[in-house]
Amino acid sequence: MIQIINGLVYGSFLYLLSVGLVLIFGLRRVTNFAHGGLFMLGAYIAYAVAAYLGFWTGMVASVTALAALGVLLDRFVFRPLAHEDAIVTLLVTFGLLFVVEDLVRTIWGKDFLTVAPPQILSGVVPMFGSTFPVYRLFVIAVAMLVAAGLALWLRSSRVGLYVRASSVDPVTTGMQGVDTDRLSALVVAIGTGLAGLSGTIAGPLLALSPSMGGYIIIDCFVVVVTGGLTSFTGVFIAALLIGQVHNLGIVFVPELASMLPLAIMALVLTLRPQGLAGAGK
Repeated sequence: MIQIINGLVYGSFLYLLSVGLVLIFGLRRVTNFAHGGLFMLGAYIAYAVAAYLGFWTGMVASVTALAALGVLLDRFVFRPLAHEDAIVTLLVTFGLLFVVEDLVRTIWGKDFLTVAPPQILSGVVPMFGSTFPVYRLFVIAVAMLVAAGLALWLRSSRVGLYVRASSVDPVTTGMQGVDTDRLSALVVAIGTGLAGLSGTIAGPLLALSPSMGGYIIIDCFVVVVTGGLTSFTGVFIAALLIGQVHNLGIVFVPELASMLPLAIMALVLTLRPQGLAGAGK
């Protein structure tokens, strides 16, 4: 049972990062390969601020800085790429990933860094005859709160209605008087802010390195494609599924663990090309 909960922790972490990709793709139709670099940058910003002002201030600083960066990316990168070929978008965002990695290497170096969890979350609790870190339960709780908050925002607020309408038909939405460029800037800011949040949360779970974004983005795209490129429900289900497959694979078939999520994605796309919860044609 502990392994199932560990899979839920990893799945929750993947959801926090992947849902930002879905937000950005839903409105901008941009496949943002730089998202892994933003996640990594958020982790380092949180690390730097937390060293002086504590974990929680580092989290706020990371989310705020990445959200502001998202507004700039939307204005100067994603908006100009909106009408370009997909391969152009891929190359530009992939290049941004390398730029961010080089920036982090220049500032913080190549060494692995570790982040301690906040004192209030540093203990363990008894669970199923064993002990389990409180911080890992915190990761699950944050993912559930974010999922609930996004669902409430998208379904119950006027701005959420505009976001859903614009993701389906931005031209008609714009004709109804909605400023789709400002709306896109807001959505991209939320998506990149979530990358900062997931980077902060990753600090006590993973060793920080300039290459960490390149590794994690593969699993994120597996989650997004498996769930359905624009489906928030799908990305939630897929993240939890891939989290379980990844964790149980490491325990029982470690030599195949890295291949199992790709196999799940291939199976889902074979049976349901639009993804688990994607809309069919």
